[in-house]
Amino acid sequence: MRPLTAISGGLLLAACLLATGASAQTGGGEGLSPTLAAIKNAHAVRLGYRESSPPFSFLDQSGRPIGYSLELCEAIVEEIGVEVDDPNLKIDYVKVTSDDRIDAVLQNKIDLECGSTTANSERGKRVAFSPLMFVAGTKLMVPKGAAVSGVADLKGRTVVVTKGTTNEQAMHAVDSKLSLGLNIVTAPDHEQSFRMVADGKADAFATDDILLYGLIVRHKAQEYFRVVGDYLSYDPYGIMFRKGEPQLSAVVDRTFRKLGSNHDLVPLYNKWFTARMPTGEKMNVPISLQLEEAFKAMDDSASANN
Repeated sequence: MRPLTAISGGLLLAACLLATGASAQTGGGEGLSPTLAAIKNAHAVRLGYRESSPPFSFLDQSGRPIGYSLELCEAIVEEIGVEVDDPNLKIDYVKVTSDDRIDAVLQNKIDLECGSTTANSERGKRVAFSPLMFVAGTKLMVPKGAAVSGVADLKGRTVVVTKGTTNEQAMHAVDSKLSLGLNIVTAPDHEQSFRMVADGKADAFATDDILLYGLIVRHKAQEYFRVVGDYLSYDPYGIMFRKGEPQLSAVVDRTFRKLGSNHDLVPLYNKWFTARMPTGEKMNVPISLQLEEAFKAMDDSASANN
C-alpha cells in the first residue's frame, strides 16, 4: 500500500475549502454562536460516527466508536469546553451513515461529524469543514483472482458503491465518459458494499482507497481481495459541522493549530495508520507528503516560523 502521490494539484483548493470560515476570530461580542450556546446549555457535544469506516470511525470489539476522526473530534470537544467555560462536557455518540450524515448536521442532530467525509465545493455550499485531515481517492476492490487492473476491465459488469458518497458520483462520471455500460448498484454502508463483493453479488467495490485497505485489514482478507486502478477522484477529508458560525469555525481551526504546534498531528496519524490499532489490526499506510505538508502548515510554534 502506497501513500497518495499523484493528486497534489488540488491541495490548494482543498485547503481553502476545508478552512472555510475557520480563520474567523471570535469577537468580544455577547453570547455564543447557536451551536456553542446549545452545547453549553446541554453540557454535551453530539459526535456523529460511522460504524464501518476504519481507521477513521468504526466500532471496537465492545461496540464503542473509535478512530482517527473521533480522536480529532474529541480534541475539538476539549477546545469547545474552553470556549464555553465548561471543561466537563459530555460526549454523546450518534450513529450516522454516508447517506444521512449531511442531513444530520443540517437538521441539528449532531454537532460534529467525525467520519471519512470528502470536502468538495458542492458540499461546501451547505456545511463547513475543518482543516485537511486526510487525502484519499476512489479506487476499486476486486477479488484477487479477477482479471481486473482498472475500471476499463469492468465493462458491462456490476460495481457497488456506498449510497451518498462522492465515489458514487465518480463512478457514474467515469461510466459515462468511457461508455462502459456499468451496472452501478448501491449499498447503505461500506460494510454491506464489502459484503456484496465477498458474496459474489458485485464484481468490484468502488470507494476511497484508504477505506478499502481498512476494510480488507479489518476482515483479515488480504489473501482474497486487492485494490486496483488509477485514482478516479480526489477526496480531501475534513470534520464536518454547521455552516455560518464563525465562532465555531474558529474553535475548530484553533484545535488543529494547537495539535499542529504541539506536533501531535503526525503521531496521531501514525497511531491509526502505521501502528497496530486498538482492535489489533495494522494498516501500514505511511503519511503522504501532501498531508505532512498540510500538518506543517498548522504549526504556529516559534520554531516553525524561524
